[in-house]
Amino acid sequence: MRNESEMFELILNTAREDSRILAVYMNGSRTNKNAAKDIFQDYDIVYVVEALEPFISDRSWIDRFGERLYMQYPDEFPSKPKTNIDFYGWLMQFTDGNRLDLHVETVAHAVENITKDSLCEILMDKAGVLPPMAPSTDQDYWIQCPTKEQFLCSCNEFWWCLNNVAKGLWREEMTYVQDMVNHIIRKELLKMLSWKVGIMTDFSVSIGKSGKYINQWLTEVEWQEYLSTYFSADIEEGWDAVIRMCHLFEKTARYVGDRLGYEYQEIEGVNSLSFLEHVRKLPKDAKEIY
Repeated sequence: MRNESEMFELILNTAREDSRILAVYMNGSRTNKNAAKDIFQDYDIVYVVEALEPFISDRSWIDRFGERLYMQYPDEFPSKPKTNIDFYGWLMQFTDGNRLDLHVETVAHAVENITKDSLCEILMDKAGVLPPMAPSTDQDYWIQCPTKEQFLCSCNEFWWCLNNVAKGLWREEMTYVQDMVNHIIRKELLKMLSWKVGIMTDFSVSIGKSGKYINQWLTEVEWQEYLSTYFSADIEEGWDAVIRMCHLFEKTARYVGDRLGYEYQEIEGVNSLSFLEHVRKLPKDAKEIY
């Protein structure tokens, strides 16, 4: 497996040797000093160029980066616009284990957008086309303190959508249940846990994509409680896990509301959990809910 020095030498030499490439910058975990360093970190590289078309029409130039195991062309997906392209990429997994997410970008697009991401780090600017950048930081990704309205909406979304989870579990529609839990309910629980972390750290940290770093700030008990909210396709396991989610959410929401001076709507949670537990006890041939 090529090491970091070898990969950077290849990336920068490509820029030096190709007059069409005016500048190079990097973003992602490799520019984040708070991200753990390991063998799976991607190289997120952007070449700033005058025109994209020559790089797209003749793709043989990317062969120099190594033997590919497989790759993706995300900008070729049907949902992507085919006109006014100013940012285009190739995501490459190499046979030696390295992964390179490589993009080409027009100068105008780079100048307009590079300062919007605090994790961007300029590696080379041959033509002086890029604006000056402050040292890379993950500050743009720090947890934001919620407003009262955001806090109350999160609570309402969590407790209201349990209605769908309850009927899905009663009907034994596990695919629907998993979708409701993991795409709606869990997002609110993770949001509430992140706000707790924000309060503990004065809103000066990032918990990472999908909350992958959040265990660094939760107690071991809280972390295990959160992990116990995941469940398989077993219906009874699902009921138990969802109820654990409710208790963890309620406890965390009370903490956040108390620390931020926002009144937690207790009756909303009590009634929602009561409905969930009631539906769990309904016989399968029930003709009425109450």
